[in-house]
Amino acid sequence: MNMGVLGGTFDPIHNGHLIVAEETRTRLNLAEVLFVPAGQPWLKTNVSILPAEHRVQMVRLAIADKPYFKLSTIEIDRAGLSYTVDTIAELQAQLGAGDELFFILGWDNLAELPQWKEPSRLIKMCRLLVVPRVGYPIPDLKPLEAIIPGLSEQVVLLDKPEVDISASVIRQRAAQGLSIRHLVPKPVDEYIRRHKLYVT
Repeated sequence: MNMGVLGGTFDPIHNGHLIVAEETRTRLNLAEVLFVPAGQPWLKTNVSILPAEHRVQMVRLAIADKPYFKLSTIEIDRAGLSYTVDTIAELQAQLGAGDELFFILGWDNLAELPQWKEPSRLIKMCRLLVVPRVGYPIPDLKPLEAIIPGLSEQVVLLDKPEVDISASVIRQRAAQGLSIRHLVPKPVDEYIRRHKLYVT
């Protein structure tokens, strides 16, 4: 079984995340896509994010009617900072023989990969499914390959989908009392309004 892994703060989860998950699932024939909300992302230690229970519940609501999408609280349940390599190692230990993990990330994230914890170990445990990020150029694998040998063989570069939805814009709109109905699934919109999330 091939499984996609889509990590993120999901603050909040939005339609762009679902589009990326569905596109990668169908194009790579993945059995399912696992949504992994971050505990405390190491790249965002100085950034305020919603408590985990709200972010997890929004993911649960967003994927409730999508049988190919699953929720994992593996990073929320693990103490300390969240590192992708630790998450992938834990997930890989649960796989059967012949199963493969595909970690989904954006063009912008791939450029930062040398800064991640143990990137050489990470690429030995999973393939990297790299999707477009509006406003960012397609990654040049040559300089990355020089830093992380073997990377090119583990990367699947996709040219679609091009999604221009940002969680920061959603938070700003919610804070201003503007509609976010076209940006997030309906149950997530209702949850945000009911709990008055992002209202300053």
